Amino acid sequence: MQNSFVELKGRERAMALLDHGTYRELLGPLDGIQSPHLEPQGIVPQSDDGIVLALGEIRERKVLVISMEGAFQGGGIGEVSGAKIAGALELALEENHKGNTVYPVMIFDTGGVRLQEANYGLLSISEICSQIVALRKIVPVVGLIPGRVGAFGGMSITAELFTTIIATKKARLGLNGPEVIEQEAGVMEFDASDKALIWNTIGANQRLATGLVDKVVEDSTDAIIEAVFAAFEAPAKPSRTEQVDFNLNLLKQLDTDTEWTPERYRDFYQQVAAAPQSVPITQPGPADAADSRGYRWFSKLTGIAHPVSEVPSVLAADVEKNGQLSRVIAVVPDSGNRFKRARKGEVGLLEGWTLAQIVRDVIKQDEDKEIKRPIIAVIDVPSQAYGYKEEMVGISMALAASTDAYATARQQGHPVIGVIVGNAISGAFLSHGLQSNRLIALNDQEINIQAMSKASAARITKRTIEELEEASRKVPAMAYDVNSYSTLGPLYKLLSGIEADEPQAADIATVEQTILEAIESTIDAPRDLSFRYQTEEALSGGRAATLKVRQVLRDQW
Repeated sequence: MQNSFVELKGRERAMALLDHGTYRELLGPLDGIQSPHLEPQGIVPQSDDGIVLALGEIRERKVLVISMEGAFQGGGIGEVSGAKIAGALELALEENHKGNTVYPVMIFDTGGVRLQEANYGLLSISEICSQIVALRKIVPVVGLIPGRVGAFGGMSITAELFTTIIATKKARLGLNGPEVIEQEAGVMEFDASDKALIWNTIGANQRLATGLVDKVVEDSTDAIIEAVFAAFEAPAKPSRTEQVDFNLNLLKQLDTDTEWTPERYRDFYQQVAAAPQSVPITQPGPADAADSRGYRWFSKLTGIAHPVSEVPSVLAADVEKNGQLSRVIAVVPDSGNRFKRARKGEVGLLEGWTLAQIVRDVIKQDEDKEIKRPIIAVIDVPSQAYGYKEEMVGISMALAASTDAYATARQQGHPVIGVIVGNAISGAFLSHGLQSNRLIALNDQEINIQAMSKASAARITKRTIEELEEASRKVPAMAYDVNSYSTLGPLYKLLSGIEADEPQAADIATVEQTILEAIESTIDAPRDLSFRYQTEEALSGGRAATLKVRQVLRDQW
């Protein structure tokens, strides 16, 4: 067998993939653009910020290779690294629209968001996801997970959006790392010291057998190049994140009250895949969510006092305001949720796939209409669900499904407006809110916007909570409060003077008027997420590094 591809560094991997003599690096170390957010925290930055961008050829096919360096900050995505990826993918998209085919290939070696730049990481990953969804419609987009770190956190959601995912048997893929699950849900939920259990649950072979990975190959450069080229040549197929009915039926058949092992789930998955069936639903009662801001605001914005849905934790209704029909969607607590880790408003397996179903329903109903229905996402999500069953089944794919649906709706002309009325945390926010054309937030001290809970962030970064809070005073992207978030530039409006917990008629009227204005602002505007770079806050420094990276990339392309 040839030398290990897994053991190569990020730049070496990019060079190994490309035909001899075709390697051209963009925004490399000599350009001197590095994260401005690490030194204030006592962390030495890296000149390429852990991301290698290379243009070249694979068997005479023009490609853009994006390679992550897992040895730097665990391959975490911050502002500069995220802007390099999203900016390069945007340029590849423009090239493909011109008829010049460029195949994007991404080599994953990442723990997800770089917690030292938390909200920059979340924003960047949502922007990367948007570009992948747009590219995938015109050219195959290929992801490689060789091993060493794997693909975790928000970047596991990104990976599931790819046309093809190739892995070696040394690779791992999961939304929540075992240490985070143990921190959030306890050692009895997932023992982070049980290495055999971890590999059997989220390792490449298990992911291949249960539909999250397309191909597992030998750890050699030749085998990987062969698999990548085959992915370029493969016939077009529906994305895994578009298989909504199959996955919802699989979840309905899953017995959540019994113990599961990776082997048992693999057999169950393959039985369902071999004989798919439609499972009837028992009509539930109202969601148990009276103390939820998301529930209250959904009720006030729709006029439905006691919403009932097939899935009680996901509410949706079409409402008409000022002659315009809009679909309003919220995720709310449900104490009777079959998945116990998603009972407090978390976005879990069922929520992710149900959001995808609801949004795709709007897309299908409006596909022949010139004016597309706005989609209003009411955002009050404490996190994604942290649980063993969630990781075993593939919560990364469920959240990718809703991310895909929201991005597709926006790109097809549906104004997507996110209204942050409560918490907006981590993968839950990525999958329900961060694909919005416009984000509106209430200026309320109880709202937290971040990539991870403080306890888990402290454990992963090996800091105390006090040290995290001190760092957030130097780097606003690490802070949890909505005012710090607004300085980064992602908000259309930050609304003050609104009673968030018990909204009155005047509060509702103000929010509804702001939503209408936000919808109007999308008319004849770009359908991507570029609005975030053009706000006053972004231009005055909130996305300074992002804007610089994007401009230098464009000049070098």
